[in-house]
Amino acid sequence: MFRKMRRFKQQLTDDACAEVLKNGQRGILAVLGDEGYPYTVPLDYVYTDGKLYFHSAAEGHKVDAVRAEPKASFCVLAQREQDADGWSYYFDSVVVFGKVQIIEDEEERLHALRLLGLKYFPDAQMVEDDLRKNAARALVLCLHAAHISGKHVHER
Repeated sequence: MFRKMRRFKQQLTDDACAEVLKNGQRGILAVLGDEGYPYTVPLDYVYTDGKLYFHSAAEGHKVDAVRAEPKASFCVLAQREQDADGWSYYFDSVVVFGKVQIIEDEEERLHALRLLGLKYFPDAQMVEDDLRKNAARALVLCLHAAHISGKHVHER
């Protein structure tokens, strides 16, 4: 169903892909948008147990697209080091394919918001404070990974 990587010598292992996803700060979600045009949006996320969680407003282009067609992909770049030449880079990239679901279960929704907060806020107390203020109006999306591939690239 999913293509094999053409440059298989550059392919990352499953563990390396998981590390990129766990340590990445932001990625790009791609969905099928209005009039069949691809719609991409940069998002904060958290990766756990083969799932990517995102928070969202309750309405907008992204949410409308997900409701119309849940198939999506998410790409994370992990920049590693600059070459001695000063302009080219070595980096890893990971692409996750799957279906996006709006999380309706309150326990899972709060768990995901807490995980997101713990990733991005400086301390747990700030996470709890933010959840008390904002959790009621936050929508949580979950991309269930159907296929993950990663590549180590030397960009010249």
